[in-house]
Amino acid sequence: MEHEAHPPSPDSGIPVTFRRRGYFLVASIAAILVLLMIILVPQLITRSSAAGNDPAAVPDSTHSATSLKPSATPPASAEPSEPTEPSASALPSPAAVPPSGPVIPAPGDAQQIPDTVAAPAAAAPTRITVPAAGIDVAVLPLRPTGADIASQSIVPPFTDDGYWLTSYGIPGDGSTNTTYITGHSWEGREAPFDRFSTDTGAGDIITITTEAGTLDYVVDSITTHDKDSLKTSEIWDIVPNRLVIISCYTEDPWGKNVVVTASPANP
Repeated sequence: MEHEAHPPSPDSGIPVTFRRRGYFLVASIAAILVLLMIILVPQLITRSSAAGNDPAAVPDSTHSATSLKPSATPPASAEPSEPTEPSASALPSPAAVPPSGPVIPAPGDAQQIPDTVAAPAAAAPTRITVPAAGIDVAVLPLRPTGADIASQSIVPPFTDDGYWLTSYGIPGDGSTNTTYITGHSWEGREAPFDRFSTDTGAGDIITITTEAGTLDYVVDSITTHDKDSLKTSEIWDIVPNRLVIISCYTEDPWGKNVVVTASPANP
């Protein structure tokens, strides 16, 4: 009979004609799926790219450059890098720098500022002190006589005191001439004025005590003069506020004088 030409499949029990129709249906579905993949995959890729370029994730090109993030993060170093000095661009602009105020030194860096104390008014000297030479003696007034002025020489009293020549300058504020103090050096015994020849040097401080206060002088020079030529020396030039001390020079007390010239320590 005609039906016997198509016996059932012994393994599945499904008619051969039905299996052939099933193969055709599977092949059609597979072809449709391939076609869909060909159509849809490019669209999915396009959408994925569009999602990666979302304006919310990438700054607008009109933003300033400082709002952009770096394209890559530098790899972490195994060891901390050495600190570097800031670049010039990191410094504030001149307009942003506040005006500088007074520099206040730290307590440990305080600087000593010399006092500018006004000198006492011109007054008669009463004492002379030279700490470096160990000199500390009274000063008494001595007015040259007419004979002294005529002979252009003067001999102080034979004591260890100092003597102020009153006919010349007065130490202190308002002085109009050099202040002269003289005294004897002695042979054969110790005397304070000997030390102007032996123990006094340039830069030493001489303190003159007056009836109005004290004044400090700095030794400028120590020189010697022949006694017969001292009267023509420049030490007699009119120089206000200068101090000149005259004594016998210990190495030649009969032939020479020692002359100490000093200026105010705080002019």
